[in-house]
Amino acid sequence: MPLTDAMRPSISALTRDFDPIHRKGGLTMDPAQFRDSLAATTPPQTASLSLQALWWDAKGDWAKAHQCAQSDPGPTAAAVHAYLHRKEPDPSNAKYWYGRAGRPPADNTLQQEWHALVSELLPA
Repeated sequence: MPLTDAMRPSISALTRDFDPIHRKGGLTMDPAQFRDSLAATTPPQTASLSLQALWWDAKGDWAKAHQCAQSDPGPTAAAVHAYLHRKEPDPSNAKYWYGRAGRPPADNTLQQEWHALVSELLPA
């Protein structure tokens, strides 16, 4: 079946999180603006799955955060996934995900790791 114009928006939405530009959250917001977005009821529309995971985590919804993190196959999402299991706490699962991310296990506070991940995804 040929691709029609009516189909394009849904395909674009499906591939958004795998597009390098959108992987960084659309490059339209900095870490401070992302933190400010926590006052809203839903994550920013341009947020990658990794950023959505960190957003839901900050809102106290670990299950939604975990669902977002495991839906993204990328290495940064694996780091976010590791952070979530570290917070759970499930150290052996966290260690596995740090390995998938190609990183050593974090040794800073959870809050510091959260901020570092946000800054990595949304450089100032």
